Amino acid sequence: MIIDFHTHIFSKKIRENREKHFLSEPAFKLLYKSPKSKLVGVSEIIRSMDEQGVDKSVVFGFPWKNSDIFREENDYILGAVERYPDRFIGLCCIDPFNKFAINEVMRCLKQGLSGIGELAFYESGIDDTALDKLAPLFEICREKDLPALIHTNEPVGHIYPGKTPNTLIQIYSLVKRFPENKIVLAHWGGGIFLYNILKKEVKEGLKNVFFDTAASPFLYDPEIYRLAIKLAGQNKILLGSDFPLIKPARYFKEMKEAGLSKSEMDSICGKNAANLLKL
Repeated sequence: MIIDFHTHIFSKKIRENREKHFLSEPAFKLLYKSPKSKLVGVSEIIRSMDEQGVDKSVVFGFPWKNSDIFREENDYILGAVERYPDRFIGLCCIDPFNKFAINEVMRCLKQGLSGIGELAFYESGIDDTALDKLAPLFEICREKDLPALIHTNEPVGHIYPGKTPNTLIQIYSLVKRFPENKIVLAHWGGGIFLYNILKKEVKEGLKNVFFDTAASPFLYDPEIYRLAIKLAGQNKILLGSDFPLIKPARYFKEMKEAGLSKSEMDSICGKNAANLLKL
């Protein structure tokens, strides 16, 4: 079974009127002001899944600041899961700073979503204030034994839309703050798994942390897979395409280029996600 753990879908209302939200949602504008930045819905992702051989996708929207919008978009995710229960696993996406965030997470999980994410702090980084806002949301996920997917990125290298000012210390502070939570760090966790080579503390700190591969072909050489397997373990890596940014086939190609075995690819492309989601 192939499971894509990182995909974005949007309602028709957003897809056809993206410019309407640029003024009030600067992070959304940052990522989607270019007409080349694709916004897709249910039919497009199902079509792609069928073409790419993906059995299930974890779907979510965007961490809108406006509570009316994130409710509507979470309803779109709920509707997608209800319509295609064998193809979609949905996550609740909100702005943790919004006063309705806790109520929205509880509503969405009660109605059948399978965790929270992709939560992102595009303007602030994952600072202490952000961690405080995450605390009640992570407590809900911990109690329900559900994963939380957090946007992270490498703090060095080229600048691109959506690259946040997070630091490795901030990412590490996040996982240490919530040691009992199952946390998925998007985009390879900014490379923090490389510090598993340290003799003290980090291995324990990252014991409940998973890393998705979202946008990897744009960020890393294919050798990242071999390094991640050695330092994080093949059971901690999740295929994430960031669809519609990149199609899964490109990831499969790079895994083969890196010399991954069938067992390693099976784990990364489905088994690990199935275990995490208790499928």
